[in-house]
Amino acid sequence: MAAKNLLKQVYKDSLSLLTDLYELTMAYAYWKNGLQDREAVFQLFFRKYPFGGAYAICAGMEVALEYIENFRFEEDDLAYVASLKNPKGEPLFEEGFLDYLRDFRLEVDVDGMEEGTPVFPYEPFIRVQGPIIGAQILESALLNILNFQTLIATKASRVCYAARGDHIVEFGLRRAQGIDGAIAASRASFVGGCHSSSNVLAGKLFGIPVMGTHAHSFIMTFEEEEKAFHSFASSLPENCIFLIDTYDTLKGVERGIKVAKEAGLKLIAVRLDSGDLNLLSNEVRKKLDEAGLQDTKIMATNELTEYIISDLKAQGGKISLWGVGTNLVTAKDQPALDGVYKLSAVQGADKQWKYRLKISEQVSKTTNPGISQIRRYFDEKGYVADMLYDVKMGPGTTILHHTESGAKKQVQDDWQYKDLLVPMLRRGKRTYTFPSLEQMRENTYAELEKFPEAMRRFVNPQPFFTGIEKSLFDLKLQMIEEIRCKH
Repeated sequence: MAAKNLLKQVYKDSLSLLTDLYELTMAYAYWKNGLQDREAVFQLFFRKYPFGGAYAICAGMEVALEYIENFRFEEDDLAYVASLKNPKGEPLFEEGFLDYLRDFRLEVDVDGMEEGTPVFPYEPFIRVQGPIIGAQILESALLNILNFQTLIATKASRVCYAARGDHIVEFGLRRAQGIDGAIAASRASFVGGCHSSSNVLAGKLFGIPVMGTHAHSFIMTFEEEEKAFHSFASSLPENCIFLIDTYDTLKGVERGIKVAKEAGLKLIAVRLDSGDLNLLSNEVRKKLDEAGLQDTKIMATNELTEYIISDLKAQGGKISLWGVGTNLVTAKDQPALDGVYKLSAVQGADKQWKYRLKISEQVSKTTNPGISQIRRYFDEKGYVADMLYDVKMGPGTTILHHTESGAKKQVQDDWQYKDLLVPMLRRGKRTYTFPSLEQMRENTYAELEKFPEAMRRFVNPQPFFTGIEKSLFDLKLQMIEEIRCKH
């Protein structure tokens, strides 16, 4: 049974100070100026496709909501904040602000994408609306949670695509970036499509199936490799996967076969952790088949990536069970997603919404104003386009590509649609029931099947068409011009 309330189970203390100092200094300035109840909207999105691909997989939303629901400043948090000094050696924050934080709760509305949903650059996958201090103070923690888990879920989906249905074991605990990095990576890897994990704590916390073999050290403990296999088989006769490359791989598989025959056990798999995996897997497969062990799988580990797995499949390797570790849980070829959290609307003193955007000399860094929703259109063949539109202005019929000037699509009468940002919290209270982690994983597979397969290839993937609704784009251009004239 998967545990609920992950953050409280793993971290017994408050996590309200999992933030950058400027979130607190901004909160203080809002409070000092009487703006603490001013409503604002922030939106979290990324700008660049991860891993040179053409999509990402939304993950971490359930953990993000738990963070919001459990947010509060404990007395030891406030004591630490009270100890902070300005350059003159005076308290950075006055006592009245600490009193305000003592009773502070996050009474925000959150609309987010369901975990396992493919998401694209410039599309907010979480939107936060509420009193500005609460909406602002979430920035660092939400980016920390959602950036990492989305990155790892995306990597996992690529690995699983390369394996073409083979079983993938997430094997990265020992190389992960610390304890939380390992736990979060195991969770996100499963959402992204992996079948099991070697991480036992992740199994306990999330109900992820756990799987493991033995290490070279177990073989080396014994004087002879065959004795090591016998010992392991007698201890775990129903869970036998022999690591066969400690000394000589082909002799190792022969000894493993001999032990399996003598013990009368079902050998689940033999594992290769070094050498030419294509050549060795073919030789090992031949020996297993000749011995009547056609059901025994060949497992491979050893610094695997989606590219290596894809190549081995193309070369005719006989591997059907993959342990993927370092390159998965660290996202070694791109260790961060460039997600950002930007203000897009704020209420004036008259309670009317004032739309906001940040402009930049880099067009890609100019943000979109308003209260965004993402509408995904589809026809009988699958998904055809995404539109970013403003909920106050409503969706139009023309989608302008985010980055390709002049590229556009007209919404067709026979297209159907669904809006991707669903209500999850209202004034800090849960309105959405998360499915099981297994259902999130199934959602990843099911949703990706609805996109053109060319989007998933590793070399020159075909981007999916995503863009901004025309009237919102026109408003954006108008606002940019007004800002430039004013400033």
